[in-house]
Amino acid sequence: MDTRNVVAAISLSAAVIVLYSLFFIPEPSERAQNISKQNQIEKNTDTPSLDKKETIIQISREQAITQNDRIQFENQNVIGSISLKGASIDDLTFKKYNVTLNTNEKVTLLNPRNVTNGYLVESGFVTSDKNIDIPNSETIWSTKGNSKLTDQSPIVLIWNNDQGIIFEKEISLDDQYLFTIKQRVINNTNKKFDFYSYGQIIRNEIPEISDFYILHEGLIATLDDELIEEDYDDIQEKKFTRTSQKGWLGISDKYWITSLIPPKEKEFKTTFDYKNKFRANFITTEPLELDKNGKIEEVLQIIIAAKRVDVIDGYSEKLKIDKFDLVIDWGFLYFITKPLFFGIDYFFKLLGNYGLAIIAITICIRLAFFPLANFSFRSMAKMKALQPEMVRLKELHKDDKMKLQQAMMALYKKEKVNPMSGCLPILVQIPVFFALYKVLFVTIEMRQMPFYGWIHDLSERDPTSLFNLFGLLPYDVPSFLVIGAWPVAMGVSMWIQQKLNPAPTDAMQAKIFAFFPLFLTVILAPFPSGLVIYWTVNNILTMAQQVFIMRRTTIKTTT
Repeated sequence: MDTRNVVAAISLSAAVIVLYSLFFIPEPSERAQNISKQNQIEKNTDTPSLDKKETIIQISREQAITQNDRIQFENQNVIGSISLKGASIDDLTFKKYNVTLNTNEKVTLLNPRNVTNGYLVESGFVTSDKNIDIPNSETIWSTKGNSKLTDQSPIVLIWNNDQGIIFEKEISLDDQYLFTIKQRVINNTNKKFDFYSYGQIIRNEIPEISDFYILHEGLIATLDDELIEEDYDDIQEKKFTRTSQKGWLGISDKYWITSLIPPKEKEFKTTFDYKNKFRANFITTEPLELDKNGKIEEVLQIIIAAKRVDVIDGYSEKLKIDKFDLVIDWGFLYFITKPLFFGIDYFFKLLGNYGLAIIAITICIRLAFFPLANFSFRSMAKMKALQPEMVRLKELHKDDKMKLQQAMMALYKKEKVNPMSGCLPILVQIPVFFALYKVLFVTIEMRQMPFYGWIHDLSERDPTSLFNLFGLLPYDVPSFLVIGAWPVAMGVSMWIQQKLNPAPTDAMQAKIFAFFPLFLTVILAPFPSGLVIYWTVNNILTMAQQVFIMRRTTIKTTT
């Protein structure tokens, strides 16, 4: 086996990725239509109902925001408000992230419950005593002290149930994405009560998702060291419940996370379910005993963040949140993907451009595999030198495949050539290829990051097309004909590289392998441009190394 076989393997792998995404993953709306219609709202027998089930009249976001009194919050990263009705965090916008490259509109993540794409976070206490009133989604809270939440000034919300019990929420916001809620219950009666704290994230509908198998978007948690990933359609079909001692839970988008961190060192039950809307919920299993004329307090943390690696890792370490770094979907190649990101990020800080950083990491990868590639290329050079003899043997034993095979093996043994050696270096690099694809696909650091010239977003495909001469001709082409300049450069470099390898002795094989550069150009054209840049530069470096080794091998042979 030589490099031709590896090119075939890479081609098939890329084809599987693209064809699977095009033909075997249904659109989100189609998937929703295929969900069982037997979902019914069932009575919650183990926890009180925390969300009213009446029909909500959907209104515009602007109407919903002005419908209730609110507490505004803002720091350098987020801006939004907390509704005094229900004390829910239901309005949040990221100040540093635009929806698209060509607009200044910022990404809004959370929306009020009576908006079609409602998405909010609630918290509080529940009790098994049905004779006392507790806050719910209709409760109107009042403020105490500060009227605006910033990273310098927390706020306090208060509600009196007129039965001698007062509920308080002290909410603080750090300079990034962390909300800390100190929940208190103050008892002014002569009775004792048991309370359980809860937190829940509610999302009305499935958002627009990538729907690509290499990325999880949906409900997520790590519970007692186990990563739990549930797709939206899975939860529509079957509820998930787990009791655990530690962990976190949330709802994950490609670039954003809304998460709850339950009180430390408390057993809690996590539930993912669908009752006309999606819910990620936890409730503590051990009661807090509220003595007569006493007070209880519990702390809940909420992280609503852009999934920047430094931010997520920082919270994971600072707050000691178990496996919180897995909100970024590094995949099963975690041990390659995450270090690869750190390498690219290091060169970005050094060079100031992620495209240059990708080129720099490509050079580093080539240097790491340099000895292995040298061994491979020396063997391939010998194989190429043996081509005339191999053709002669094939002609001599054309009617006896067994004798041909024996003669070829004898030739390999005599010349000390291993036909398998051509595979090894590129086979080793295949995990790196997919790890880089993963990095470009899932990390927000790569989102909307430009290279030079026409590449304005390394996480998206090259926008130019060969079929209008890369924009020189004044017309647009269909999306399936968008084969950009970088994919073309990659295909050309692959074609030149193929010419350096030993040609197949079989005419049909030769025609098939000659088709591979064109095939891969078409297959990889929709891939992130950063990945295509990596592959093109890698081809160029490989060719340079291969030419150098082959020349040295030829000189030694003739000498």
